[in-house]
Amino acid sequence: MSEGTAPAAGEATALSDQAARERLSYLRGSIDNLDAALVHLLAERFKCTQQVGELKARHSLPPADPAREAAQIERLRRLAEDAKLDPAFAEKFLNFIIGEVVRHHRAIADRTQENGEPAAG
Repeated sequence: MSEGTAPAAGEATALSDQAARERLSYLRGSIDNLDAALVHLLAERFKCTQQVGELKARHSLPPADPAREAAQIERLRRLAEDAKLDPAFAEKFLNFIIGEVVRHHRAIADRTQENGEPAAG
């Protein structure tokens, strides 16, 4: 193709396809970065909830806190709406996380009881 002339139909499609592949690659790279960030954020969150579970076990507090969980779900739904994210999806995601946290807290409580660690309070 010479300067100043329009590309032939096949050349235009090839250029368009190449641009689309480059854009796709760029977007996938961003998605990969975001996935990595999400994994690291979840790891930090679970480090904190692990400590909460240990504190609850030491003080004979229940592994689950339904009032706190309901407040968190409502809060996350509002955040999702503000962020233009489907609140139902956000709620499902948080429910999954809460289920894992409670499961971990129960395991910590069971281990604490099995080890005969005294409960405070």
